[in-house]
Amino acid sequence: LTLARLPFRILPPQFRCDAMDGLAAKAAAAETRLADLESRLKVLTALSGDAAAAAPAPQGGDASGKEALQDQIDAAGNTVRELKGKKLDFKDALKNLQDLKAQFVATFGEEPAAGGNKKKFKKTAESKAASQKFMLKNPKGMRDYGPAEMAIRHTVFEKIVGVFKLHGAVTIDTPVMELKETLTGKYGEDSKLIYDVADQGGELLSLRYDLTVPFARYVAQNRVDKIKRYHIARVYRRDNPAMNRGRYREFYQCDFDIAGEYEPMMPDAECVKIVSDILNALELNDFTIKVNHRCLLDGMFAVCGVPEAKFRSICSAVDKLDKEEWVCVRAEMVEEKGLDPLAADRIGEYVKLNGLMDLVDKLEADAKLMTNSSAKKGVSDMRLLLQFCEVYGCLDKVSFDLSLARGLDYYTGVIYEAVLPPLPNGDRVGSVAGGGRYDNLVGMFAGGKGKGSIVPCVGVSMGVERIFTIMEKRAEMLGLKTRLNETEVMVASGQKGLLLERMRLISDLWGAGIKAEQMEKADPKLLKQVQHAESMGIPWIIILGTDELERGVVKLRKTGERDDREVKRADLVEELKRLRP
Repeated sequence: LTLARLPFRILPPQFRCDAMDGLAAKAAAAETRLADLESRLKVLTALSGDAAAAAPAPQGGDASGKEALQDQIDAAGNTVRELKGKKLDFKDALKNLQDLKAQFVATFGEEPAAGGNKKKFKKTAESKAASQKFMLKNPKGMRDYGPAEMAIRHTVFEKIVGVFKLHGAVTIDTPVMELKETLTGKYGEDSKLIYDVADQGGELLSLRYDLTVPFARYVAQNRVDKIKRYHIARVYRRDNPAMNRGRYREFYQCDFDIAGEYEPMMPDAECVKIVSDILNALELNDFTIKVNHRCLLDGMFAVCGVPEAKFRSICSAVDKLDKEEWVCVRAEMVEEKGLDPLAADRIGEYVKLNGLMDLVDKLEADAKLMTNSSAKKGVSDMRLLLQFCEVYGCLDKVSFDLSLARGLDYYTGVIYEAVLPPLPNGDRVGSVAGGGRYDNLVGMFAGGKGKGSIVPCVGVSMGVERIFTIMEKRAEMLGLKTRLNETEVMVASGQKGLLLERMRLISDLWGAGIKAEQMEKADPKLLKQVQHAESMGIPWIIILGTDELERGVVKLRKTGERDDREVKRADLVEELKRLRP
């Protein structure tokens, strides 16, 4: 070491050479390692001393030894940084630093302080708590629901499910995740909105984008040839959320689907009827159900001069007409999707048309359009659909609208979408339901061979998140108070010492299926109990008293009034059931 260092220190800089620099660097690293080993030996010697005489270290080592070893780590770290700064070989110095750190962890059960900050060994409880602080917030496009919001949701779900059951539907459930290949290629341009899940051991998974594709997979996998089902569950889309309009990244869908062979347009018309019945049940009466046909759209595109390879992409552009002006949609067709401007102008003449049977007649009179077999089939189906809707009594809510496209690739026939006008405060609502026929989706999973490979399907999905938003805003604007629970009766006492009697009575009511509650205090004031019933909207109050208990009766009061009437204790359950609305 001495011979290697002397020339480097004594010789003038002009006589130094690269070889001498490298030799000196290695010598310096070796010297550093030797010094570190000597220091480590001193630390180990100190640690092996009389443990009884030394103060116990927090995590298994001597406090002074801990400081000494930290000093060595700091010195070794400085050496590594110095050698790296001079662009010299630092492998040995780095190995020494790693060894010291490993020894520190093995001895004291924790990582050494970084950058020589020894104060980290003395973290207080307050500093640890401060280091763990983070912002409490929901992920983008997701929200919490409090008791008031959940009460509204429960009411909405109850009414929707009631309509589904009226039509004989059964319910199923599927996993929240699907194999990525199950979802790939089913949503057109919207495929980019699918949430992919990190590889969990060989399977590439994605969160479900909707409930339709999982249903088709379920039908194919279980060889179902006929089913009428509903499904309520959360789905996920990596979309740009608009929370004030009920557009989220995590949201509920309520789907109703009919799978199997039926008379043409009968299941399709039933889906339109279901949408109408649900929106009427929710008192969202000012709605319109737009209907169209994918075959008609494809025929229209062909007649207008759209290459078949561009059908789906042009369909996705037309689907934006409910959000954008025609001039913007036309620009997308021509500039982004490469469509001939003349073809775009011809499409523009069609997509502005809407009506009912009058539009069917007009399209059937279009000789050029009727030369296309796909368009001819679409117009024929639309005539039948509108006839069935008239029989079902919902035609007054229907509009045959050629601007309706729905961008999902799997639709093959009738498509529909329910829309609401803007709210009184000007907020735009948009679509609250949508769906259509998808005859080929099950076949994609079944491979197109054997029984169950082709199962025609049609369905509708209710946009319940937007419906929830509308219901919440309507309640707020009208000043409506939402009941947070379904309690039927408040069990109260007008005197002290009646806690056990209250508990005995409320237990009997629970056993009889009566929703009841009491204040969780031994001797609450009667006024407080009455005020609680009024604030929670509980319709009835039972008041116990010593005199009444001796006579085997209780007082029954309608909340908000002051008149009581006595009811025999033995007849109380039957009386409360009779008073139910």
